[in-house]
Amino acid sequence: MTERTPRVAVIGAGFSGIAVAVELIDAGFEDVVVFDEADGIGGTWWHNSYPGAEVDTPSILYSFSYAPEAWSRNFVQRDELQAYLARVADRFGVTERTRFNTKVRSATWNADRHSYTLELFDGSREEFEFVVSAVGFLNVPNLPTWPGLDEFEGPVLHSARWDSGVDLTGRAVAVVGSGSTAAQLVPGIADTVESLLMFQREPGWVLPKNSRPLTEEERLAAGSPIVQRIVRSNMLWRREKVQHGLRLLKPGTKANRAAESNARKFIGTVFADRPDLAEAVTPKYPFGGKRPIMADDLYPALLLPNVKLVPRAVERITRSGVVDSSGEHHDVDVLVLSTGFDTRYITTLDVYGADGRSLQQAWNGEPEALLGVLTPGFPNFFMMYGPLTNGGAVASMLEEQAKYVGAAIKAVVREDADHIEVRPQAVVRFNEIIQGRLAGSAFYDASNYYKSPSGKVVTQWSDGVGYYIFMSRRWRRRAWTLARDTNKRARPRWARPRPRGLRRLDLWPGILHPVRTYRWVKELQQTDRGNAFAAGRAGNVEKVEIGTIV
Repeated sequence: MTERTPRVAVIGAGFSGIAVAVELIDAGFEDVVVFDEADGIGGTWWHNSYPGAEVDTPSILYSFSYAPEAWSRNFVQRDELQAYLARVADRFGVTERTRFNTKVRSATWNADRHSYTLELFDGSREEFEFVVSAVGFLNVPNLPTWPGLDEFEGPVLHSARWDSGVDLTGRAVAVVGSGSTAAQLVPGIADTVESLLMFQREPGWVLPKNSRPLTEEERLAAGSPIVQRIVRSNMLWRREKVQHGLRLLKPGTKANRAAESNARKFIGTVFADRPDLAEAVTPKYPFGGKRPIMADDLYPALLLPNVKLVPRAVERITRSGVVDSSGEHHDVDVLVLSTGFDTRYITTLDVYGADGRSLQQAWNGEPEALLGVLTPGFPNFFMMYGPLTNGGAVASMLEEQAKYVGAAIKAVVREDADHIEVRPQAVVRFNEIIQGRLAGSAFYDASNYYKSPSGKVVTQWSDGVGYYIFMSRRWRRRAWTLARDTNKRARPRWARPRPRGLRRLDLWPGILHPVRTYRWVKELQQTDRGNAFAAGRAGNVEKVEIGTIV
């Protein structure tokens, strides 16, 4: 009987798609195909090209542990990050397995053949034994339904689908939204436009992140994998101490009080002469109720003579402008929507499981999955960055999820099984544990995208990466059901994959400079001690970072 490794479809070529594809390729699975609707590698960081786009997590954490990078900034900007992802995909063989400009419409489980049929938008169909959804979270633009939007005579842009062909020079621009994206976009275009209005329905807590370019000495030292490991481990450990049990995001804790105090002090410092703006940008909910905003330039931008904050929601759109909730009309030439994303999981394709129901029908508005990866009733189907996994150090979380997916598929091959499925009771117990750890957090005290319509938090992880790794190892084989078909097999016997050993770390020049290396490590350690994740002292507003909270 012919032997072969199973076919695996990975849907999405962003951070999570690259992570799981590298894991599978490295494990020796030859028939891995990545699908992506975009023209190139990057996912979120391919589509989000708006001015000022950069990460909120320190660059050294926002990268793969097996592919260190000598970043140019402590918080990497979009173009550099997208180029990094493309290089990683090239290096580990992901690009050559990726079909760009190819969108998947649906994945349907075939019980008799123990495989999924993928239907593409061009009408073609292909079969795969395993499917991994790496379509991400917070990537489908939320388009508002304001009356009159279709009648607006000027350009309408969404921040997540930026059109660089629209020239904003000398034009009156309205930015609708005041979240993390708007906090980068407004300063990014303020010097270009003639006038800028930022419409704010509700303010968010803002902390400065001290974003800056790295010196050549710092870059050289940071280029060493050894330095990367030391600094990365140090940063993760300090975040673990306040992420564990959501110490930072539970009102009344020392870390939470310090972070809110720092945010208030930042407001008081920048708007010392503008009490009206200070009041307008101060939230009424506890720190952590919404995603905290990391931004050095947003508050100073609101003081520019050509920038105006409108602390009201948009009521409707006219041919020439925006009418806010007070009834005031504002004339604008260009409308920029920073209105967020569809906060549901896996909405870009339909997935049908063993009983014929779709994933959305099975969830019924409250998505649940073991470790955000496996859902009962959907054999051989995995998710990256799924329910209850948002909020940790994303790159490290994705690496662990990729290992979990790889371990599951290798178990099927090792046992010569037909499919793997998670036990329903494991998902129930896992969710009980995480929901218990989320109790008492500020998530319940504000209107946010974290919750389902019933008020249950369905997106956020409760702790740091360490606890996720612990739970991942705990919920491996004991949570799985490996099934064999007692009838005649509809497939060849599995071939054992041959690991390729691709993850060799290059020793970069930084290791040759022990003095520079020592200075770099000590400086980052000292900086990190002032971060909100390290519970820093209230009042030190210049070195406060929220980094991994999304």
